[in-house]
Amino acid sequence: MDRVTAPNQVSPVPPADLPSTLGELRATGHQYRTVKQELRDNLLARMGSGEDRFPGIVGYEDTVLPEVERALLAGHDMVLLGERGQGKTRLIRSLGALLDEWTPVIPGSVLNEHPMHPLTPASRALVGSAGDDLAIGWLHRSMRYGEKLATPDTSVGDLIGDVDPIRLAQGRTLGDPETIHFGLVPRTNRGVFAVNELPDLAERIQVALLNVLEERDIQVRGYQLRLPLDLLLVASANPEDYTNRGRIITPLKDRFGAEIRTHYPLDLDLELALIRQEADLVAVVPEHVLEVLARFARDVRESPSVDPRSGVSARFAIAAAETVAAAALRRSGLLAGAAAVASPGGVASASASRPEAPVARIGDTVSVTSTLRGKVEFESGEEGREIEVLAHLLRTATAETFRARLAGLDLSGFTAIVAEGGAVETGELVSSAELLRQVGTVPGLAKVLDRLGLGDAPSPEEAAAGIEFVLEGLHLTRRLGKDVTDSGRTVYGDRD
Repeated sequence: MDRVTAPNQVSPVPPADLPSTLGELRATGHQYRTVKQELRDNLLARMGSGEDRFPGIVGYEDTVLPEVERALLAGHDMVLLGERGQGKTRLIRSLGALLDEWTPVIPGSVLNEHPMHPLTPASRALVGSAGDDLAIGWLHRSMRYGEKLATPDTSVGDLIGDVDPIRLAQGRTLGDPETIHFGLVPRTNRGVFAVNELPDLAERIQVALLNVLEERDIQVRGYQLRLPLDLLLVASANPEDYTNRGRIITPLKDRFGAEIRTHYPLDLDLELALIRQEADLVAVVPEHVLEVLARFARDVRESPSVDPRSGVSARFAIAAAETVAAAALRRSGLLAGAAAVASPGGVASASASRPEAPVARIGDTVSVTSTLRGKVEFESGEEGREIEVLAHLLRTATAETFRARLAGLDLSGFTAIVAEGGAVETGELVSSAELLRQVGTVPGLAKVLDRLGLGDAPSPEEAAAGIEFVLEGLHLTRRLGKDVTDSGRTVYGDRD
């Protein structure tokens, strides 16, 4: 998204007790600081108070964040390198929270000029003539972040600026700074500016950023403006972009003070924490189902059938959890509709059984293999086998979770259900009440539900989710047979 501020974003109203003139500002003892000094001071203050420096960033506490903090303390512009879906943009956007909540500006200045440090000739003249009576405005830190998604059609005018033909037509000369229409970078002066996917930016456009990073001035159509821009420039890039879509030119790389590598969650617990934080779930998804999805995402990343250069985004596991929750909600709606049709007059009677609460089961995970295959880049030899590969990895993740969660438990009570020709039928349109009726009283069920984190008094839907997981796990470990009927129902029975 190309922006200095988000669309429709309105600047918050400053508190009434803030100074309204330059003289009042001086009387408070206010001192001008550069953006990098501001970030450094506020970061140190958060360190000293123990406050969370980067809220919402999961899995980088001991790896990426210390490097980011060192870069900020050193006053370095930085580039974050990592595969897609590693949270680079979110981390960059969180830097704005380290700015002062309110900062003084000269009203009407497109460069957000500080009243104690005017940049343009017009602003210097205004401060000189008004003196301490100069009226000042206040800018919230949410308005001091600018962002540009690099695309091949991005122009120098978009980033830096261009000559405004209307102002020229009004009689001004090319040497007059007032003829310049400033681009996104100067308009984020005294803030944080981000360039996402920097290698996608044409090399001739990257050249335009050289002076911004080093000399802190800008050039527009050969006219050099000595404007000491004050900003933190941060970029993101995929390491493979150096050889695929484009590259970061060497002089520009050299001007970034820090190059920081990001990564996917290093362990399962962090993967789970990320899903819990980010997924917008429309139904209850038990912990063991979330664990299957987290393991599934990690197995996909490590699969030799998947192109490791593109990576598998953290959004893959998040979208998988949301899809599974939606499948549970769909089952709840379908069962409610079936109950209404079966009741006299087409409306469920008051004496009808309680409606099915939406709780995800392991069978709901099957839906993700088809809906999420577009999020994965496969090796060329796997063309046409994408769903088959994902289905295999999902079964592997389910078996891993089954062993991790239920290792050492006596599950003979479940295998006894299907002994001597018995069977248990489940599926999208099988209610929890029907599933529980089929299995009856199962020895060891309480211990299983406890291991799965479903508590001492699980609801029928949670108990059904636990039972279906055990049945699937026993099948995957070759202790139960499994068939899928033409109607889409799953039947677990004896292997013989």
